[in-house]
Amino acid sequence: MMIAIGNFFFHYRNGLFPFVYTLLLFQGQPLLADYRVAALCGLLVAASGQLLRGITVGLEYIIRGGRDRQVYAEKLVKGGVFAHCRNPLYLGNFIILVGVGLASNSLLFVGLALPFFAFVYWAIIAAEENYLRNKFGSEFDDYCARVNRLLPNLSGISRTVSGMRFNWRRLITAEYGSAYIWMGAIPLVTLKNAWMAGEYEAGNPIVWSSWGLLIAATLGYFLARFLKKSGLLKSQATSAV
Repeated sequence: MMIAIGNFFFHYRNGLFPFVYTLLLFQGQPLLADYRVAALCGLLVAASGQLLRGITVGLEYIIRGGRDRQVYAEKLVKGGVFAHCRNPLYLGNFIILVGVGLASNSLLFVGLALPFFAFVYWAIIAAEENYLRNKFGSEFDDYCARVNRLLPNLSGISRTVSGMRFNWRRLITAEYGSAYIWMGAIPLVTLKNAWMAGEYEAGNPIVWSSWGLLIAATLGYFLARFLKKSGLLKSQATSAV
């Protein structure tokens, strides 16, 4: 049952997820008394999730976006961060969502969206593991016996990193779009909270810093897109999760 649910969400996630994100537009019960503290905490948490994704993608090439919106893998990737956690990209995704939820300072989003995404990712992981077990058999079982599904085992991580080449071109090519989503969402929900609090003024540091982050993220997005489309970032493409 969970595998079928995971395959469903894997196939339709690009269409379904934006509907859940619309919860950010509504004013919910605040998590913290000060929306500025919530914004800072959320930004730091989301950045840590992006760091995990960035290190993962930069170290090891992996196709996890599927083929024809179906679960697919050419080989069983066990190097880089995948030697310490079987699903670092999904873990990074969820940490980013927690950060966005904190920044929104909305109990509505945290109470509804985060449990939804936790269930969806758990189901997708079940579907992917079923596919990998059927395709790679005992090799995948041995891998599961050594590496945790989500909780990273940091033992030997420095040795792993030192023995690999970090592909920053692939990182930019793969991550600029997904990174822009949360880097745009956090300043936008912060500006919304400033407006709702009656503090939307040009001299308010949280207002101009939020606009600054949004503008910088937008410029970075278009620069990365230009570099990718122009072929200046020639690198093996990655389908990020």
